[in-house]
Amino acid sequence: MRLSLLALALGAFALGTGEFTVMGLLPEIGDGLGITIPEAGHLVSAYAIGVVVGAPLLIAAATRMNRRQALILFMGLYGVGHLLSAIAPSYGLEAVARFLSGLPHGAYFGVAAVVAGTLAAPGRRARAMAMMFAGLTVANIVGVPLSTLLGQLVGWRWTFAVVGLIALAAAVAVRLKVPDVRPDGAPPRLAEEFRALGRRQVWLTLLVAVLGGATLFASYSYIAPMLTEVAGFPSAAITLLLAMFGVGMTIGNLIGARLADWNPMRAIQLVLVADVVVALALVPAMRHPVSAAIVLFLFAVSTFSLIPSAQLRIIDGAEGAPHMAAGSMHAAFNLANALGAWLGGVAIALGFGLTSPNVVAAVVAFLGLVVATVAVWVERPSRQAVPA
Repeated sequence: MRLSLLALALGAFALGTGEFTVMGLLPEIGDGLGITIPEAGHLVSAYAIGVVVGAPLLIAAATRMNRRQALILFMGLYGVGHLLSAIAPSYGLEAVARFLSGLPHGAYFGVAAVVAGTLAAPGRRARAMAMMFAGLTVANIVGVPLSTLLGQLVGWRWTFAVVGLIALAAAVAVRLKVPDVRPDGAPPRLAEEFRALGRRQVWLTLLVAVLGGATLFASYSYIAPMLTEVAGFPSAAITLLLAMFGVGMTIGNLIGARLADWNPMRAIQLVLVADVVVALALVPAMRHPVSAAIVLFLFAVSTFSLIPSAQLRIIDGAEGAPHMAAGSMHAAFNLANALGAWLGGVAIALGFGLTSPNVVAAVVAFLGLVVATVAVWVERPSRQAVPA
């Protein structure tokens, strides 16, 4: 099982590296394509739109395939999309290539999470999913810094090419190491997959995921100016601090997995309470470099602890048709990215200061806690009705 999960994690590593590296190479991409940095930033949006659109479409298209074939298809498309990004001669074609690269992102994570849970022993499903997701967190520690450095030294097109080759290698690893996992009984029909999205608990979990993700991105989107202009770190220290943030995400992923195997809904509530406290603590902590680094690390741990519970919760809530729901989770996180960054930017634009996005993050986390509590109340009557 371990080699199978490592193969799935390699795919997650490629996805994480390909998604986040672009943000560190916007000046180089802008110079290479003859566009402004804000225009280059639209390439990030093109990828995010691809994720939102591609998760339901590709999972729907792959409904009749076995899960291993679907994963190979998704990772192959991701690799081809990045190779196209490496050779696109114009801004318009580059935007199309980034959109195409984003299409398999949510679909891969959705199906891979289901496969990882299927391979796990009873009571260890969330930990198996977390091992797959560890590829995403390791990408933030190793993949993103190294690929950014590669793009700065030899050109951003080489970065896209390398990510494309890693994705194709992940497709080969899935073919060799992941067993031919098929759904129990008859394969789920497309209508069942869409019907699962209509379940109340699925929507409540997706809403929690959006609010929990927005908690992360409300602060993380503005972490560089906070650290340099408020905490007093030199610009050269930002890369190291972001790598430290990635380590915190990895630890949070592992802690969240154990909490999820214990009780996913209670884990979600505990994590969101921790998010509120730590986000508020970031405001005074930013006044000194040491306290800023410590609390920022804790913020990474707490916010990323939500993912295993949310993923397990949505798969269980979909009841036998989990692929579309699990894939929608990553579309929700990309919506959270845009929502959190926008809300944090609004607070700064209104003149509340560079640390105000942390207060926004705390408010959003509290709203997520309210939704999670409502989900518990909604579910309680149905559980009580079972013995009767």
